[in-house]
Amino acid sequence: MPHHGNEAEHSEGNEQRKPVIRDNRKVDPETGAARHPEGEAGAEGNASAEGNAATEGDALSQAEEILNGVEVPAEESVAPGAAAEAQAAELRNDLLRLQAEYVNYRKRVERDRAVAGEMAVIGVLNSLLPVLDDIDAARQHGDLEDGPFAAIATKLENALKTYGLERIAETGVEFDPTIHEALIQQQGQDVEVDTVSQVLRTGYRSGERVLRAAQVIVAVPA
Repeated sequence: MPHHGNEAEHSEGNEQRKPVIRDNRKVDPETGAARHPEGEAGAEGNASAEGNAATEGDALSQAEEILNGVEVPAEESVAPGAAAEAQAAELRNDLLRLQAEYVNYRKRVERDRAVAGEMAVIGVLNSLLPVLDDIDAARQHGDLEDGPFAAIATKLENALKTYGLERIAETGVEFDPTIHEALIQQQGQDVEVDTVSQVLRTGYRSGERVLRAAQVIVAVPA
């Protein structure tokens, strides 16, 4: 049978006559996923894109309007510098406070150390007071007038003086209840105030601290 026209037209005609099969199932039989027609998907995609573009455009325009409408004061333009200065001042104050606390702590430690050392010395001196009483008794009896024991007693008393030990044994002075303990009172002649006439037991003090009051006889005005 003879053909009319060229082969391209004949092939195009055959393609137009081929049946077109469309799968309108809404569920893919292989994956089980829902299908959306191309038209709907395209429409939804276009609508979504247009909505996003519109939303983004509105947000950008609003942000631009807000930024253009805000007036920044000149003080706020130097806010970072002021904040840095405030932080530096706060750190400097903290450093000064820590330094003051350290100085106070060091003074307190030194004071406590000095008090502890003083109390240790006082403890040693108090423990040696009976020994000094024995030395005084031996000297009064004439046992320490000469010899090696007299030299040892003198060295001990001089060594204790270097630690601030002082004797309270003066007579003829006004009676002082802070350093004297009156055991006997006698009327005295030519005395206008209570006066120490005799020391029965020597007292001792270290600086302003009285280790032991002197036991004395007091002469009172007649």
